[in-house]
Amino acid sequence: MTSLTTLPKKRIRHAKGPFAMTVVYSFTGASILASIIFSLLLFLSIDDGLWMQVLFGSLAVIFELGKFFAWYEFGERLARHNISAAFSAFIFYSILAIISIGGSIGGINSATNTAQSHLDVQNNKKATFDFQIAAIDKQIALNNVAAEKYIELNRIVTGVARIQKENTELRQQQLALAIERDKQPVASQGSVLGLIGSVATALNIETKTAQLSLVIFLSVLLDLFAAFFVGLIGEELRFTRTLKLQQVVQNKHSSPEPDLLDNSASHKASTVSRSEELLQQAIPLLSSGSVRCSKKALSDKLTLNAEDTDQVFTALLAKGLIRQKPNRHFVWQGEGGQNSNKQSVSEKLPSMLEQAA
Repeated sequence: MTSLTTLPKKRIRHAKGPFAMTVVYSFTGASILASIIFSLLLFLSIDDGLWMQVLFGSLAVIFELGKFFAWYEFGERLARHNISAAFSAFIFYSILAIISIGGSIGGINSATNTAQSHLDVQNNKKATFDFQIAAIDKQIALNNVAAEKYIELNRIVTGVARIQKENTELRQQQLALAIERDKQPVASQGSVLGLIGSVATALNIETKTAQLSLVIFLSVLLDLFAAFFVGLIGEELRFTRTLKLQQVVQNKHSSPEPDLLDNSASHKASTVSRSEELLQQAIPLLSSGSVRCSKKALSDKLTLNAEDTDQVFTALLAKGLIRQKPNRHFVWQGEGGQNSNKQSVSEKLPSMLEQAA
């Protein structure tokens, strides 16, 4: 017995199942849809007019779908080893991909800028309250300096009392501003902004630079993700077509001789079975004289066609149960017309059937 270790190691490629293809088509559709949306954000911002937005939006969708079909066509031409055609398809895809990546950069950057603007608004409100509180602190400090001057001039009653009253009012305003500042909602920082801040801190670069780098990276990644799954679908379709073609060729070149032998054997068996059944019906009728010994009478009695009738009479002639006159009429002579060394009709039926067949 051949050991498993001695068998050649060969990688077998199988077609992907329905579940795998469903996942592939879902990811492909989602990535293409996201890319189309980001391109729409870029093209729709070109003009505010309704008809111009419709035109530019249609242009964005055409560019996106054409880009992915160009990538699919690149794979098809590369599989046919048509290098020049594949190169032209790749150039066309690259141009559309640059436009798409630009749209994705604009869309993602717009989303991050919107989130940053909300955060800046909240921070500015708090900064305004802090500035007003700091201004009141400075005013109180100046009033305290003036109060010291009045004390030095022995004008405590007229000057210091007025300054103390003014400082009391300023501290009340300061307390009201602090309460209003604390009532403001906390400025929540999103995950993207937190990531941008972390990248800026880690690379020791500005926040704007980190934001642009992250946006470009996500845009390129989205395009590569969609292109990968489009190429995967194309490769799977090519493999399925090749596999079906190989199966058709193998079936065409397979030998049909066993089938022919089986068909001929089954046909012969059915013919023998049919002839045996007809002989078993014809012999009692002819021997008893119920039916006249003629092809027409027997075929009318048993409702036989011309071929079956000829087979029956040929078998009867071969076994000597009937004879044919010079005028070509048949006469039943039974077993008495046979030689004494011949077997009975029942014993001869198998050989008679073989001769009839």
